[in-house]
Amino acid sequence: MNPEPRAELTASEPRSGPGPKPGTWRDDLGAGLVVFLVALPLCLGIALASGAPLAAGLVTGAVGGLLVSRLSGSQLMVSGPAAGLTAIVLAALTELGSYQVFLVAVVLAGLIQLGLGFVKAGVIGYFFPSSVIRGMLVGIGLILVIKQLPYALGLAGKKGQTPEAGTGGMGGPLDEIAHHLSTIAPAAAVLTVVSLALLAFWPSIMPARFRKMLPAPLAVVVFGAVGAWLMGTMSAGWALPAEAMVTLPVPQTFSDLATYFTFPQWSALGNPAVYKVAITVAIVASLESLLSLEATDRLDPLKRTSSPHRELVAQGTGNMVSGLLGGLPMTGVIVRSAANVDAGGRTWRSSFIHGVLLVVAVASVPMLLNHIPLAVLAAVLIYTGFKLAHPKQAVDAWKRGPKYAIPFFATVIAILATDLLIGIAVGLAIGIFFLLRDSARNAYSFERSESEDHHRIRLTLAEEVTFLNKAQISTALQTLPEGATVTVDASRCKHLDDDVVELLHDYRETAQNRGVHLVLKGVPGAPMAIMH
Repeated sequence: MNPEPRAELTASEPRSGPGPKPGTWRDDLGAGLVVFLVALPLCLGIALASGAPLAAGLVTGAVGGLLVSRLSGSQLMVSGPAAGLTAIVLAALTELGSYQVFLVAVVLAGLIQLGLGFVKAGVIGYFFPSSVIRGMLVGIGLILVIKQLPYALGLAGKKGQTPEAGTGGMGGPLDEIAHHLSTIAPAAAVLTVVSLALLAFWPSIMPARFRKMLPAPLAVVVFGAVGAWLMGTMSAGWALPAEAMVTLPVPQTFSDLATYFTFPQWSALGNPAVYKVAITVAIVASLESLLSLEATDRLDPLKRTSSPHRELVAQGTGNMVSGLLGGLPMTGVIVRSAANVDAGGRTWRSSFIHGVLLVVAVASVPMLLNHIPLAVLAAVLIYTGFKLAHPKQAVDAWKRGPKYAIPFFATVIAILATDLLIGIAVGLAIGIFFLLRDSARNAYSFERSESEDHHRIRLTLAEEVTFLNKAQISTALQTLPEGATVTVDASRCKHLDDDVVELLHDYRETAQNRGVHLVLKGVPGAPMAIMH
């Protein structure tokens, strides 16, 4: 990632790059329709994977399209419920005990993001090693796959809930599968296998000109609905039970749309666990949004750049509104953003249109949505998780060597064993260890010239020398030969720690006793001695 900050955040900050042309409305309308077709099954599937009400995914997608698209500095990024947050939501619901309490954490997470944006903390993503970020995505992908297996197999008795989330690890889902193998629904298993095959081979079997209007996730949803109906018609034994289907409220009047909303339980503000969840959501959602922002800017055919600070403000506002209305936490999402670019989107209007279409779908066709089997939504999420955790990620990390591979695998293992925030912290700590080790090893360059009757040695210190380098410098000084003339050159140092300065001055007495002539070049005077 480019470490240079992008644009500054101001109240009237213009969108960067060339402005939209008058003819972009047609492009944006078509792209908005394509993004809607991709987003609809993903919104439902991510809500399912999160253990939240299915309507929450649609609320989040609508807020992302209608609100965040207008606040964001990115012309092309699409925001909505993210697969990367499912493990957090699932674990949080178990820890907090209710969805209404979790919504308080979502609002607080948005408030944290808002604050980060206003203090121009949009560059935080640059301070996380790529090994840790990729490990985080792989860990999320593995959890996503494992958590969806019960739905993919149609395990009975799981209406409206997922297996126990624990702390985000693997034990819950695997135990569920082991205990319920006898209850696998053959129809669900068949739908899952065929859906996965369609997702994998859709680009090969569907011409490119048709794929825009019938993206693979939508094709799988249509296939699943029709396939489930046909199997139920042919044999009662192959009919899926009601709990294996999408269940959305069916509004009879406009006022009935209120059934899609859930409101926070503000009495939970006194619960310390709510703040822990809020911090976790804010950190991970911010990282994922900033990564998606950078990736989307790279995909932009007009090569526009976007302010990461402004994006945090937009995402924070979106999460606050989503939490207030009963939605899931959101991020910028690269899959839907890439679909937007591929479909010819040119401005924020395409994301806005996709939000409008989500609202229209909720208001007009919920009965059709209720014919979608949960197994095919699980297949969409399993395929997404597999792409995140593709084996080539591990192979590539291994090839890069220990300094990359160890933080990568440590992050993955820690996420599976504990939770997302601890996993990221473990990977980051290991990455910092390697950084400090390299810093300690690169304290100076060692130059030595010898003649028949004496030694001349020069120790040229690096630009940054801290207390971490004391051991290495001390070892070098102690091994100097007797009678040598030694120059310690600190003229290149931009930062020379007082600890090292004190070490060099203390060595003077030792040097005299050994007949070593010590010359300090560019080293400041000895710091004040410690009082006893």
